[in-house]
Amino acid sequence: MKTIIVTGSEGYLGKIVADHFNERSDVRLIPVDIQLGHDLSDETLVKDFFQTNKADYLVNLFAMNDHVEEDSKQVQSLFDVSLVSLQKYYSVNVSSLFSVCREFARHNKGGIVNFTSIYGMVSPRNDMYGDSEKHIGYSITKGAVIQMSRHLAVHLAPHVRVNCIGPGGVEKGQSNEFKELYAKNCPFGRMMKPEEVIGLVEFLCSDSSAYMTGAVIPIDGGWTAW
Repeated sequence: MKTIIVTGSEGYLGKIVADHFNERSDVRLIPVDIQLGHDLSDETLVKDFFQTNKADYLVNLFAMNDHVEEDSKQVQSLFDVSLVSLQKYYSVNVSSLFSVCREFARHNKGGIVNFTSIYGMVSPRNDMYGDSEKHIGYSITKGAVIQMSRHLAVHLAPHVRVNCIGPGGVEKGQSNEFKELYAKNCPFGRMMKPEEVIGLVEFLCSDSSAYMTGAVIPIDGGWTAW
């Protein structure tokens, strides 16, 4: 039986992934989330957690996103972005992620699956968000996740594999107007269903991907292929 830690396990996409693994008879799931009392910005907590919770795989789905965080909704323009808000993105999406990956690698051999975004690979489109913009902190930090994953892949090889998944927009009650705008910009003509990410996570958390590390895999209906 393999043990898989899923961080952000109570979030929208995280819960889909965590619930899937929790239903598997050959997987022991360890859920990690702020709602469960795990503040991953607390380095002492992270060190203590990974010292006492061994696992074969780590799937990182915790992140700060301006469509999710109530205190970080879309800004009018990049000229309105406060440096404080930018630092919050860096703290969660980069510093805390690095801390979690490092402590997993300190105590385990296996695999790490990080999540970037299409907005870590290409810029958000201005025409998607009306009078406001996607927070630049999200794009900057999701780009950093890619480079962090590559760096870790090289320096932790061959004992720990590190790969990165880049989802496109995921359906989550968006307005019909937004979905239509998204569809026009996506070769598949629709947003991603959350369960469509499961197969790729399964693959990266198995021996089927035993020779893969440092990969950045888009799952975006062709968005980044334009």
